[in-house]
Amino acid sequence: MSARPLIGVTGPDTRFPIAWWFIHWALHRVGAEALRLTPSRAQPPRPLDGMIISGGDDIDPGLYLPDAPDTAPMDAARDAFEIDTLKRVLDRDIPILGICRGAQLINVVLGGSLHTDLRRIRIKTSNRRTPFARKTLTLDPDSRLSHILGCQRTRINSLHHQAISALGEDLRVVGRDLDDIVQAVEHPGRRFLIGVQWHPEYLPLRREQRALFQALRDAAA
Repeated sequence: MSARPLIGVTGPDTRFPIAWWFIHWALHRVGAEALRLTPSRAQPPRPLDGMIISGGDDIDPGLYLPDAPDTAPMDAARDAFEIDTLKRVLDRDIPILGICRGAQLINVVLGGSLHTDLRRIRIKTSNRRTPFARKTLTLDPDSRLSHILGCQRTRINSLHHQAISALGEDLRVVGRDLDDIVQAVEHPGRRFLIGVQWHPEYLPLRREQRALFQALRDAAA
């Protein structure tokens, strides 16, 4: 293993991968090497020490809801690539962080389902999407994530309109917003498997968000 653990970062085949560059910087700051993986470049040059499933387009609802209608832009190639990749790294039990869509995908691969549109269930909070920390996150004080972030309550951003509904196998809800919508899950039985609904890479000035990447790096090392 290299001095800098190699962490794969999945994403779409796009010419302007903004999230990738933010995640790359976040991992570099904590001493990890980031490797971009997409449907067209799916094979790492050497075994990965960790994995981030990043955010992006909606997951095809047909993967978890029978006869579901198409509701938003989707990327079938990315769905297939990330599902296959996630299953393989789960078999190896390497550390995994799911961000937004990535948290949702972890839940779907483990047999859970999603709310396809949160607008119907938001009451106390806004549906406006923003990379700035405008929503309140409340964490389970006994969770690994609360220990990592060093708090039980903090501010997060919101760039999604879907979220976890029925939980996947052995996942535990450890964070919710003021509308009681799931914002974070973790798997107590694995080395490191955490999914967060917000985008910590877009909050680099917040110490608790940097700590999440540091914890992944430490687990991968």
